Amino acid sequence: MNIDFNKTDGLVPVIIQDEQTLEVLMLGYMNREAYDKTVQQNIVTFFSRSKNRLWTKGETSQNYLHVKSIDIDCDNDTLLIKVKADGPTCHTGSRNCFKTAYNQNFILALEHIIADRYENPQEGSYVDKLRKKGLNKIAQKVGEEGVETVIAALAETETDLINESSDLVFHLLVLLREKGLNLEQIAKNLEERHKK
Repeated sequence: MNIDFNKTDGLVPVIIQDEQTLEVLMLGYMNREAYDKTVQQNIVTFFSRSKNRLWTKGETSQNYLHVKSIDIDCDNDTLLIKVKADGPTCHTGSRNCFKTAYNQNFILALEHIIADRYENPQEGSYVDKLRKKGLNKIAQKVGEEGVETVIAALAETETDLINESSDLVFHLLVLLREKGLNLEQIAKNLEERHKK
């Protein structure tokens, strides 16, 4: 990767993004040495301007940032690193360093949680109960929740509509996982249809 470290006195900004939810977690800086260490270890290491040394995120908290991909911007002077975080990213204990009120991409995170429940079944979890009942029952639940969403939209409160819509989305995610599909495939299909 041809990174231009010379534009900003040997440091480039690095945006850290959750690989699943695409939530921006933090901004840090790297010099060449920090970048090389990050690539070698697949764990994000920054150059700390305040400590004037290399700093591996998680070196004291154990909340490491595991590298999933590294991209560079069009000017070759900013990096975007998608990661799997071991825990909260911010030193304050927050999920990210920007104090956002909620995770706007929780549906993507929920898809990941459902996939994990399939791969590592947890006895008694709702996903495990659905999985054991099989495709027909899961599809039936999507139909039931769809009808309940329509009823809520036509004759109930906004809160009811939000709750029923949440149930519908959840069960649809389980159905997609049961069929070996995911939101990425749905998003690509919607994007292609939008282009027509």
